[in-house]
Amino acid sequence: MSDTLETPAQAGRWTAQWKELYAEVITTGLCTGCAGCVVTCPHDVIGYEHEEGKYIPFHLEDSLGPSNCVHGFGEEGGCTTCTRACPRFRAWEPAADMHLFGRVREPNELSGIWRQLLLTRAADDTQHQKGQDGGFVTAMLTWLMANDYIEAAMVSGVEEDDAWKAKPVLVRTKEEVLATAGSRYTYCANPLALRDAKEAGLNRLALVGMGCQTSSPPTMWDRKAGKVSKPFLFNIGLLCSKTFDDAIFPELFEAKYGLKKQDMVKMNIKGAFQIWMKDGSYHEVDLKECHGWTREGCKNCPDFAAEHADISTGGIGKDNDWTLTIVRTQLGEEVINRMINDKVIIARPAQEDEVAMKLLRTLSIVSRRRWPEWADKAPTVGVPAPKKKADGSAPAAH
Repeated sequence: MSDTLETPAQAGRWTAQWKELYAEVITTGLCTGCAGCVVTCPHDVIGYEHEEGKYIPFHLEDSLGPSNCVHGFGEEGGCTTCTRACPRFRAWEPAADMHLFGRVREPNELSGIWRQLLLTRAADDTQHQKGQDGGFVTAMLTWLMANDYIEAAMVSGVEEDDAWKAKPVLVRTKEEVLATAGSRYTYCANPLALRDAKEAGLNRLALVGMGCQTSSPPTMWDRKAGKVSKPFLFNIGLLCSKTFDDAIFPELFEAKYGLKKQDMVKMNIKGAFQIWMKDGSYHEVDLKECHGWTREGCKNCPDFAAEHADISTGGIGKDNDWTLTIVRTQLGEEVINRMINDKVIIARPAQEDEVAMKLLRTLSIVSRRRWPEWADKAPTVGVPAPKKKADGSAPAAH
């Protein structure tokens, strides 16, 4: 693999449209199902089914078939918005890097570019207890609204009849933020909540999502997607090595361990899949058993550390009480410093947790090794070759 990455040359006229997106991303395994192309399409001709086994965009008009768009450049129109919004189309990583940081990442910056590394937790007891890994994201969204940075946030909620079936939700109050706190580890295309924001006339929004979602806004900005990108004012990234199909609940947790999802109250991943039940019991499931339910859209994703968020967060480290917090942008640093000064959060240097530091590097490398060799080379720059097993074979990337 290459050890250097050149700054991308000034792009000429952008002409790529749905036809190229379909051929290069959607049908090749690069599509994560982030829905960036769906919510930004100015003609509303890209569909999406938020269901297991789908989570992938498709064209709603059939005049040119599923692989082309009548509005696209070179056909009857000049639209190129879908490819400008896609965080997996061609040289997406350097594009987002250049817009956010004015440079591409160095080969040793395998977790992306950052300003501060912290361990944080909410100072408020309710936010701390109800939130995930210290409640930092819950505290931050509440603070951003209270201080007029945003009007609402696009987050993951749940269906009314299923407390573990994730769905995109728009939250506007601290009560709604608290009600959607916690992680579910099945996929949710949070950008789809942009539709609700548009209907409500809200245009100052935060996006909370995995790296596949939070790379979309800066990619749009760099590629000059226009007004469709303007509502995304603050980007909160969630560290993520993969999500699982909803079938993992009945087919593994219930079938093998007798753990019914309606009886679960909380879950986490720290070396194992941790599950807390209503009866007070606690269970761990080996992550190796869960690999068979890995969502298809995660299998080629190279971004564990949500490298293009303003602030990236995740519960890796020695315990469940603190959030590893990666402050990346000038805006993110402004917010985190103000929150600390307002005593909304408690913070300490992340370097105090050697386990978290090692996992951040290791899991970033593991994710980058998934990226296909035939795709744009940027995500694999600096990635060390895997150490061979005793039998001479390379370990599998999960």
